[in-house]
Amino acid sequence: MKFVVRALHILSLGGYIVERDFPYRNIIVVNKTNEPIKIEVPVFDEDWIKEHKNLGLEIIPVKDEDNYLSLYKKAHAELNKLRS
Repeated sequence: MKFVVRALHILSLGGYIVERDFPYRNIIVVNKTNEPIKIEVPVFDEDWIKEHKNLGLEIIPVKDEDNYLSLYKKAHAELNKLRS
């Protein structure tokens, strides 16, 4: 399945991580470009991160000990700066 991350948008893939042994509980995907970018979901392994960084996306992995909300708000604030 594919999702489209619209230009200058952010989304969270926590519900699309399907591996039990995956080291992250969530992944924040940020498209800072002016073009929509297609991504593959669900996320099966860590190679997914490298592949999607190569597409020009900012990928923020969220570990169990990380504060998801603060990481999301920080990424969203950076996007808002780019939008203005």
